Amino acid sequence: MTKSEVFDKDLQDLANFAKVISHPARLAILKYLAETKTCISGDISDKLPLSRTTVSQHLKELRDMGLISGQVDGLKINYCLCGSAIADFKVAFNDFFKESDCKELVCK
Repeated sequence: MTKSEVFDKDLQDLANFAKVISHPARLAILKYLAETKTCISGDISDKLPLSRTTVSQHLKELRDMGLISGQVDGLKINYCLCGSAIADFKVAFNDFFKESDCKELVCK
């Protein structure tokens, strides 16, 4: 058993999500896909200051977390945001921070 396994599944899922989105390149990819409001066919690295290899590694992390999907279309891949997964994580984060709301406490 690893140390992370002593925590409940919801906390593990939230921590894994936070880990995936903790890189600015992944956030830039998500932001770009959200701004285009469509599936992107072709090379996203043309839109970011990163190499194709680096972008591919970040896309894999986002795909593995379920935040984006990629469908092969000939020699290109169409990348889309997975709205339902993003909505689920938004709810999980909101719920987590709602439980942690401590407006009356003042740190000194």
